[in-house]
Amino acid sequence: MTSLPIWMRRALLSTAVRNLFAAAAFLPSASAVRALAELPDDVHPLYLATIGMFILIFGIGYLWTGATGRADRLFIALAACGKITFFTILVGFWLAGELSLRPPLLGAADLFFGVLFLIWLAGSRPTLAAGLSGAGGNDRRLASGA
Repeated sequence: MTSLPIWMRRALLSTAVRNLFAAAAFLPSASAVRALAELPDDVHPLYLATIGMFILIFGIGYLWTGATGRADRLFIALAACGKITFFTILVGFWLAGELSLRPPLLGAADLFFGVLFLIWLAGSRPTLAAGLSGAGGNDRRLASGA
């Protein structure tokens, strides 16, 4: 686990709130909210509930990580990939004429947060010494090759 700078904690808490609202928008009964976002609504409720569940789970993860100020690099990497991929999917469907411009514009926030997460990942690279000190007291022996 890595300590987070305040800007990253704020980014995580901000995207947590966004995810919690987005999860609610994917409730099968929230067709009016999806209509405002100009998202397709002719989807089986099972798929909407599944999408909403994943958005909620990640939202809780962002909330927990931002509140504790400690992050696992794998979680942040998955979060960055998910956010950037979601934006890319929206743009792809817009380019194919399957969506209006509104969903990619709303999804641009996911691109923003995904890039912030990548910036944090690039600036918080683990060092060999940090990896060795987590070896349970054997870091001198491991570092010397013994």
